[in-house]
Amino acid sequence: MKILSTKDNLQVLYEDNHIIVVNKRIGDIVQGDKTGDKPLSEIVKEYIKVKYNKPGEVFLGVVHRLDRPTSGIVVFARTSKALSRLNETFKNKENQKTYWAVVKNCPPKESDTLVHFLTRNPKNNTSKAHSKEVPNSKKSSLSYSILSKLDNYFALEIDLHTGRHHQIRCQLAAIGSPIKGDLKYGFNRSNPDGGIHLHARKLILKHPVTKEIITFIAPTPDDVVWNLIN
Repeated sequence: MKILSTKDNLQVLYEDNHIIVVNKRIGDIVQGDKTGDKPLSEIVKEYIKVKYNKPGEVFLGVVHRLDRPTSGIVVFARTSKALSRLNETFKNKENQKTYWAVVKNCPPKESDTLVHFLTRNPKNNTSKAHSKEVPNSKKSSLSYSILSKLDNYFALEIDLHTGRHHQIRCQLAAIGSPIKGDLKYGFNRSNPDGGIHLHARKLILKHPVTKEIITFIAPTPDDVVWNLIN
């Protein structure tokens, strides 16, 4: 059964006066959209309001997003100063993101850097990877290495160099290794919880105020396949 985040079960990895870092569950939506479902940003606001007994409106800034079927680390800013500084560090790629993915089909190499040119189709909310530059494409780059070999799947560790729409999902599918559960990008069946086996595992972040370099690690969801890797 899929469990979504609430103010009472929120998985907080770190919090101080400037930022709050949470482990997003599969199915949580980071920011409001046309579905009208309550976003994680509102749930975090409720958590702060109750925990710190705050009167009035709670400020919370969305710094970056994760796809709804994905799990893992999401950072929110608790002040406008922290938000503008975090936006700057994410834009300048001063923070390092590492993902874990479970895929079918062994990638062609044990480790590699993939470079594609991605075009986005807003009608069906997908991206397509091209080997060469095409009109309206954006250069996309990531590095992967095989973390472990399971009976039917392969676990990969991925470092993102760019942050494009559905980048990891699209680029791994392009080399014949779609992510488990990802029907949009060629996996043959969905996962029972409707999610995909892509997890924002680690973030090395420059704190927006103290300038300290902090490493966050998010536990993977509790399921049979993830539990084989940990």
